[in-house]
Amino acid sequence: MISRRRFGQAFAAGLAATSLAACSSGTPATATAPAPAPDLRAGSGEHTSLGPVKQADAGVLTVAYHEFGPAGGQPVVLLHGWPYDPYSYVDVAPVLAAAGYRVIVPYLRGYGPTVFKSAATVRNGQQTAVALDVIALLDALKIDKAVFGGYDWGGRTVDIIAALWPERCKAIVAVSGYIVTNLAANKQPLTPQAELGWWYQYYFATERGRAGYTANRHDFNKLIWKTASPAWKFDDATYDRSAAAFENPDHVAIVIHNYRWRLSLAPGEPQYEAYEQKLAAGATIGVPSITIGSDFDGAAKDGKAYRAKFTGKYEHRIFDGIGHNVPQEAPRPFAQAIVDADRM
Repeated sequence: MISRRRFGQAFAAGLAATSLAACSSGTPATATAPAPAPDLRAGSGEHTSLGPVKQADAGVLTVAYHEFGPAGGQPVVLLHGWPYDPYSYVDVAPVLAAAGYRVIVPYLRGYGPTVFKSAATVRNGQQTAVALDVIALLDALKIDKAVFGGYDWGGRTVDIIAALWPERCKAIVAVSGYIVTNLAANKQPLTPQAELGWWYQYYFATERGRAGYTANRHDFNKLIWKTASPAWKFDDATYDRSAAAFENPDHVAIVIHNYRWRLSLAPGEPQYEAYEQKLAAGATIGVPSITIGSDFDGAAKDGKAYRAKFTGKYEHRIFDGIGHNVPQEAPRPFAQAIVDADRM
């Protein structure tokens, strides 16, 4: 995928060549049709398998993950969101592997074959617990520093790692920009239209919601896919490959705790409080960063609302027509963003 800068240079060169040809022929220049927009969805759906599952003893978890590319390549860690799984990167990972990267795509806690090592461990979905899982995975795989990419829960986790452990980040790609949860801010009401978009969080705040999600998670999450990415025409087979990850025995507990914690309806754990306080104080991100806005982000698509949170080398890209699951909907532009962030 050529970069937008290179596309602009190529377009300008083509326009100049057309003008010169018109002058040399002595005939008036004819109007040229505007260059078609690049197909952001090119490459989506090319692959249907992530290959074998690997496992690593990482902190409180046995983390399941998929790996692509040469063992000696620059590590890239790609993190999925809710309600998704590593298949979000099924078309991204092979592109990066072909470019020489070592790509790690883990299942977050509560998804797929990732399991807790002890029944006594709290099934905690708070943001810094998830981030520390990824740090533990880096340690287990003896990866000192990686390029990170993510969206939704994965994007939030990427932001947190970059803010709290910048020494572990070479660069990041974060869909929706800076989405670190601030509990105090989350207590403030939004406009009615904005509140409507978060209906599922209020549903999860109730025991009826827990019971409903437990009984109907397959259809529930498919509804979320459709509403979060209305222009993405995924088929049943694509969804079902990811839906298998929601059968993890701790999935419901992690999801419910995550959303209740965000609304201050469920407590976090004391061992994470110092990290949460640093984030609440307004931690910024100084590592090279590319943020991506999509149609899902609404008015925040332009990135202006969080620009000040990124204090290092920075670029913002807008993917018009793409929904929430950016890497699976637009795999090649997302992979290019990883490559470009690595080179910043």
